[in-house]
This record gives sequence, C-alpha cells and structure tokens, in this order.
Amino acid sequence: QVQLVESGGGSVQAGGSLRLSCTASGRTSTTYTMAWFRQAPRKGREFVAGIWWGGERTNYADSVKGRFTISRDNAKNTVYLQMNNLKSEDTAVYYCAADSVLRSGIVTTEVHYADWGQGTQVTVSS
Repeated sequence: QVQLVESGGGSVQAGGSLRLSCTASGRTSTTYTMAWFRQAPRKGREFVAGIWWGGERTNYADSVKGRFTISRDNAKNTVYLQMNNLKSEDTAVYYCAADSVLRSGIVTTEVHYADWGQGTQVTVSS
C-alpha cells in the first residue's frame, strides 16, 4: 500500500498560479503511474494529469493542456502539479492517486488507481 499526502492548495484569483505537491510513502517501489484528479462541487471526479513514475510519459485532460504541468522528483518520492492561468472552473478538491499495476499507458479512469490522498482544496475566484 502507498500513502499519499497532498499539499499546496489554496485560494487564488483567476489568471494566477499554484503548485500542488504529493509525497508518497510506503511501497513506492511498485508505483508505476501517479496522477492528479479533481472533483468540483456536485460533479464526479475527473482525471487531470498523469505521469509515468520511471519515465517521461505524461498525459493531460484537454481542459488543462497548456496550463498545467505534471512532474516528479523520484529522489523525494514527490509528484507536482504546476497550475498556471487558473480559471474559475478549475475550482475543485484535487486528489493525488497511485497506480501500482504496470500498464501500457497512463489510464485516466479512477477505478484503476488503488491509492489516494486526502485531497487539497483549490479555489479560483474570478
């Protein structure tokens, strides 16, 4: 099992930036993909971005392409989500997730992620 702790959420005005961090502990040696999901009020959880733990492969939701960047620091067991040009529709609770199954690509459905963080709130005001 992998334990995930997110940080970096907060309130920002539209057009601003935030950087989220997710630090993993536990059985990180079997974690292949790390991802960020988000859940806005009265909506389901949606995929935001994912990164292959041992390589450079990344995947983004169309709604955040060009504005968000996912990266990782393996030495720190930490994944980051740099969010620029934030919009009010980015307001949500952001969750970090880990997939410990070796797959051919980065999956975007939450059912494939076994381990989750507690979430961090991001609020963007217009």
